[in-house]
Amino acid sequence: MALTLAESAKLTEDMLKLGVIEMFVQESPILDRLPLINVQGSAYKYNEESKLPGVAFRAVNEAYPESVGAVNQRIETLAILGGDADVDKFIVQTRSNLNEQRAIHTHMKIKAASIHFSDQFFNGDVMVNPKGFDGLRKRLIGSQVADAEGLSPVADGFAFFDALDSLVGRVNGLSGSNGAIYTNSEIIAKVKSGFRRLGGSELLVSEIGGKRAPTWNGVPLLDAGQNLDGTDVIPLTIGEDGKETSDMYAVRFGASEADTGVTGLTNGGIQATDLGEAHEKPVFRTRIDFYCGLAMFGGKAAARLRGVANG
Repeated sequence: MALTLAESAKLTEDMLKLGVIEMFVQESPILDRLPLINVQGSAYKYNEESKLPGVAFRAVNEAYPESVGAVNQRIETLAILGGDADVDKFIVQTRSNLNEQRAIHTHMKIKAASIHFSDQFFNGDVMVNPKGFDGLRKRLIGSQVADAEGLSPVADGFAFFDALDSLVGRVNGLSGSNGAIYTNSEIIAKVKSGFRRLGGSELLVSEIGGKRAPTWNGVPLLDAGQNLDGTDVIPLTIGEDGKETSDMYAVRFGASEADTGVTGLTNGGIQATDLGEAHEKPVFRTRIDFYCGLAMFGGKAAARLRGVANG
């Protein structure tokens, strides 16, 4: 059974690791709710249904027609994410106490790692970066990708919200307790504005882990965040017609293969190691390691709505 980082934090007695896990939960709109299966070794193997066996009625003394299902074996390889938070001895000596300075730099390193994980969760492609893992943009195909065709939450209110309902409907069993809708802050603002223009009041707000977010049919609308260069993890792009559009993702999280959802993979969870003073240079070093990956159990664990107009 998988545990979220918030749940795993309750089980650790290592105060350094506890603090690091809590900061990941605070910083990430994905890792604060994504269940993580702890796997043995460096990869996770599972079977994915591709064809169900047939069934039939039969007469007395008649045999059932022979039929078998088909499964595809999938292998998800763990990636190594992390870094060293270094604080120069001079900074510690001249600016503040050691613990405070190391906490500041560790927090910055965790924020960077959280952002990098979020980007991989949606945009990862091992053909581009073989050290990472494939994200939802690459995994979602066929009927799990719908085209909004430039619909605007503000200008095309009824048609857009129909498309949003269709997006939610493409994910089996999606609700506020097990999933979320991800996009960027610009599109979320337009969704709220479009809803008001159709005569609604403010969208209902949910609160998970102290974080408040507007909801659509009970499912929270979350900003996937920004990369280190300031660009959105789920970006706004300008098409040939000059329109600025973006994507929306509906994601159902699962705690096991039986849940047929999107589940994180790890070996050992988030690890924090105090290495003390480094030998090769005069710094105090804290190392953050996260052996992580992603699995999508079932063809309707997530869906993508592309081409939503920012207008």
